[in-house]
Amino acid sequence: MSEEPAFHLAGEARTSRWLVTVDHATNRVPTWVAGGDLGIAPEDMARHIAYDVGALGLGQRLAERLDAPAIWTDFSRLVLDPNRGEDDPTLVMQLYDGTIIPANRGISDAETEHRLARLYRPYHGALADLAGRRSDTVICAIHSFTPCLRGRPPRPWQVGVLYSHRDERLGKPLVAALAAEGLCVGDNEPYSGHLDGDSIDRHALAPGRPNVLIEVRNDLIAQEDGQIAWADRLAPVLERVLAQSGL
Repeated sequence: MSEEPAFHLAGEARTSRWLVTVDHATNRVPTWVAGGDLGIAPEDMARHIAYDVGALGLGQRLAERLDAPAIWTDFSRLVLDPNRGEDDPTLVMQLYDGTIIPANRGISDAETEHRLARLYRPYHGALADLAGRRSDTVICAIHSFTPCLRGRPPRPWQVGVLYSHRDERLGKPLVAALAAEGLCVGDNEPYSGHLDGDSIDRHALAPGRPNVLIEVRNDLIAQEDGQIAWADRLAPVLERVLAQSGL
């Protein structure tokens, strides 16, 4: 990889069936993209529009507890969103939650291709290799969501479980299991669990791997203590749900 890697791996030798992914792990802008500055304020780069706040720390700790490998990106979702298909119109966002992204306005096809070649494809290639390390891999994608979009009502959920209508085998029982723990759980909230071409579609649905995507409200995991608490909470529930599923 280059001196500015597109992704990082941890625990490749761990033996669990689980594979933990964090698509929106950091808000880093590579220096070769607009000089490392997308033209928005630092406070915007610290918001959910640039990355999933707290998701990396949670994902790393969850992978440790599951004895699972983990992979995460090292570029902002505003540079290029790895959780979109290459032909998705939101692959490179020009406006997000009220913030205009100057460096992305009028982006050329050539620049988009450059970002795909240096960031998106290396990440997805490594993810595919890691997922293929064994025949019974189970993917757990970790994300976080903002408590409130600008001009919208507050979101009540502590955690959301997302899954596709094409594979509900882990998603539905995980919703029930987390609700039984006394949590306010979003069932395919705050987003739909299916998007053609996204990471789950590509690495789990297409090859038939069991999967689930977990969204934790970012104010709950912005700090290390919250990340540790949620990893401790989620790991045994995930293990139990997978065991009970018979998959």
